[in-house]
Amino acid sequence: MSLVRSVMTVGSLTLGSRVFGFVRDILIAAGLGAGPLADAFFVAFRLPNMFRRLFAEGAFAAAFVPLFNRLAETEGRDAAERFAEDALSVLLWTLVAAIVLGQIAMPGLMMVFAPGFLAEPETFAVAVELSRITFPYLLFISLVSLLGGVLNSLGRFAAAAASPILLNLVLIGAILVAAPFFPSPAHALAWGVAVAGVVQFVGLVVSCRSAGLPLRLRPPRFDAHIKLLLRRILPLAVGAGVYQINLMIDVILGSFLPAGAISFLYFADRVNQLPLGVVGVAIGTALLPQLSREIRAGRDGHHSQNRAMELSLLLALPSSVALALLAHPIISILFERGLFGATEASLTADALAAFAWGLPAYVLVKTLSAGFFAREDTSTPVKIAGVALVGNVALNLALIGPFQHVGIAAATAASGWINASLLGWILYRRGHLVFDSQLIARLPRIVAATVGMAVIVVGLRCGFEGIMVGGTISRAIGLAAIIAAGGFGYVGLAFLFKAATRNDFRSLGRRKSATPIA
Repeated sequence: MSLVRSVMTVGSLTLGSRVFGFVRDILIAAGLGAGPLADAFFVAFRLPNMFRRLFAEGAFAAAFVPLFNRLAETEGRDAAERFAEDALSVLLWTLVAAIVLGQIAMPGLMMVFAPGFLAEPETFAVAVELSRITFPYLLFISLVSLLGGVLNSLGRFAAAAASPILLNLVLIGAILVAAPFFPSPAHALAWGVAVAGVVQFVGLVVSCRSAGLPLRLRPPRFDAHIKLLLRRILPLAVGAGVYQINLMIDVILGSFLPAGAISFLYFADRVNQLPLGVVGVAIGTALLPQLSREIRAGRDGHHSQNRAMELSLLLALPSSVALALLAHPIISILFERGLFGATEASLTADALAAFAWGLPAYVLVKTLSAGFFAREDTSTPVKIAGVALVGNVALNLALIGPFQHVGIAAATAASGWINASLLGWILYRRGHLVFDSQLIARLPRIVAATVGMAVIVVGLRCGFEGIMVGGTISRAIGLAAIIAAGGFGYVGLAFLFKAATRNDFRSLGRRKSATPIA
């Protein structure tokens, strides 16, 4: 399967998940608003997801895929399957122990991850209660991440990419159907998170069986391959999960701000995650197995790396600019209803505009990280992540005073650029990132097409000013028209300026090389 086809498979299913995710968040915003109860739920929801994205999704995917591919090519599929079963067993029992400890230590964890809640004992108590309900989600979704890594290594991307849709459907059911039977909608959502983990796990088990890999649960076995995997997990947890660590720092600092700040950041990040998930996660997921195979076969992987960067910027730059320019109408139309009023919408939109400027960096981090992980390099990304984290904390402390939650979002965006810049620079210095003539020629053309699109969007927004202050339906129609015109305008300008051609998308996965430029 070519890189672009893999990207389209993951991207289209991720887009479907994000659509259901928006429906979920619209219902959550209407039912919970942006007050203390919403803040408590979002902390409870982020806690297992942060650990999952750091240690399971980020670390296991980045460390597991290259090792699995190497074993499959050098020792055969049976050896790779046994390695996957050993990894599954070790991960399972490690997570069971972690969840038991987490349940016992949950008040202490809440003091670490939301220390500002200590000033509001009722909010703190609810956050602890909800987190104890959601924390077992870590077990099942981490196993889902491992099973997804197995399927991705086999070139089967659809099942893992579709798995988040199940989470969103369960949470939609929780808020619409189950909420009246619980003390609050937040409690119904917390139980929905726990149930969704089981549903996602069962779905991936079935997918693995249909792929001919019915992984069996064995007693834990720490052979040389598992020991190598474990040695790589901790540094990869920071290197691959710096974005999640930054978001957790946002939650910690946001807990000291007035009630609602965590909710504003959550809803803004959810909108920002749409292009990040469709573009960044899709490209990174598809690129890592391909680069791993190419490097293992003795090829340099420059062509795939360049085309992935080109596609990343071709899609991420216009998305970033459009989100920043249209943040207020987007948030207002999506969330401004029920307990989520105009003030909450405006404050959330300000955070989205700040997050949006970091979107190209977030996508490039996914793409550039694959260049390290495919070469089984774990030490360099963790050092880079450490620098980016220090930058994030320093910028947060500098900006949170004058700009409140918007300063937190801006610091996260800047940290993403620090991370992406250092990843690219070190790959270049090592000769693992050789910019070819096509990428160098097209970057300014992509920028020019993006500027043209921005002019179109600003002009149309000014022209539709009367519609954009009307009712919800008229505003939604006006916003859709602006987005459609901006999108078509960008595509037209991209072809006009030769920033992209139809043949590029057809041949993206081929292994031909453009002229390298040192």
